[in-house]
Amino acid sequence: MNLKLVAVLAAASMMGLSGCANMTPSERQTAGTIGGAAGGALIGDAVIGGPLGTLGGAAAGGYLGNRATDPYRR
Repeated sequence: MNLKLVAVLAAASMMGLSGCANMTPSERQTAGTIGGAAGGALIGDAVIGGPLGTLGGAAAGGYLGNRATDPYRR
């Protein structure tokens, strides 16, 4: 059962990321911010729990996703 879940998640990730090939830098940064916030919310809820963990994780993940996809970073 876990192997099927991993296969489905991998396939969904590949399909989602293949759509990023034709994005402008601004669209890519927006997608990075949203993806980081979603991932951060999930991790914050799992690690800390409750609304504070979810919101804190979303804020941190959104910031990191935004900075990681900044087209002008050095």
